[in-house]
Amino acid sequence: MSDLSLFQYVLIALIFIWSGFVRSGLGFGGAVLSLPFLLLVLDEPLVFLPIIAVHLLVFSSLTIWLNNRKRSAPGSDGSGVAAAVTEGTVDWQYLWRILAIMIVPKLIGVFGLITMPGDVLSAIIFVIVALYSVSYIVNKPFRSGSKTVDALFLMVGGYISGTSLIGAPLIIAVAAQHLPKEKLRDTLFALWFILVLIKMGAFVWAGVDLQLIHHVWLLPCAAVGHVIGLRAHDRILRAETPVFFRVLGTVLLIVSSIGMVSVLG
Repeated sequence: MSDLSLFQYVLIALIFIWSGFVRSGLGFGGAVLSLPFLLLVLDEPLVFLPIIAVHLLVFSSLTIWLNNRKRSAPGSDGSGVAAAVTEGTVDWQYLWRILAIMIVPKLIGVFGLITMPGDVLSAIIFVIVALYSVSYIVNKPFRSGSKTVDALFLMVGGYISGTSLIGAPLIIAVAAQHLPKEKLRDTLFALWFILVLIKMGAFVWAGVDLQLIHHVWLLPCAAVGHVIGLRAHDRILRAETPVFFRVLGTVLLIVSSIGMVSVLG
């Protein structure tokens, strides 16, 4: 990224603020809702994926720790005593169950990411995001209807997560049906942490440039969005926001269409 213009750097900074906001506000979307914008600035997925991965590792673990620390503090349950440790914000039993289904497709996807040409990966990302955006526009997000479909969604989501870190909507289509709202985000954060840790190990093993110098200025940008997203999360839990998702889906569909034209052209 050393040869970019000042305007491009500003755009990247703003996109990472947005990335931090949606990640903490929704519990997912740090990659799927920001990567298409980043690829329009610089069409090199392997430049941005390590940065997004590190941000997810930092902010997911920090959020889980702070939330559970707050819940275990004296008076957190209104009784003046510490809340039980078992009443954490992560459903570990469910997490290990779905991880067992996802792990093999995840590893296959990681291998595909390392060997796949950049323009092909960009095209796949734009197509996937376009499909997600249509589901937001029509207010019919992906939902599974049986244990078999659940397993299929998790395997496909794990594979897509391995290739590009944007498999969250398929995974959420399953998890949202089985987890209470108050545990959904942090359980997903714990899952993302494990999945991304695998990907980071693959990056290091393959010698991918982790863009460490750019974390110095992009991590604070993501932190700004993260703080704003934390404040928005409680409001999102209390209210349905279909209009927000329709607008978001429309914007994503336009961006994805432009991206596909640029890649294929």
